Amino acid sequence: MVRDTGINRGTLTRLYHETAQRVELKDLETICQYLNCEVGELLELQDDPEG
Repeated sequence: MVRDTGINRGTLTRLYHETAQRVELKDLETICQYLNCEVGELLELQDDPEG
């Protein structure tokens, strides 16, 4: 996927391991195009534990 999309390996690794603190919208768009999916299929909202 790194070679096909040009997205940084570290970015994809953090997304895969769910440790990413932020993600560029362009990267999300590229991933969705690559996987032929919608953003909502990749992300879910969670309550902020700090309130």
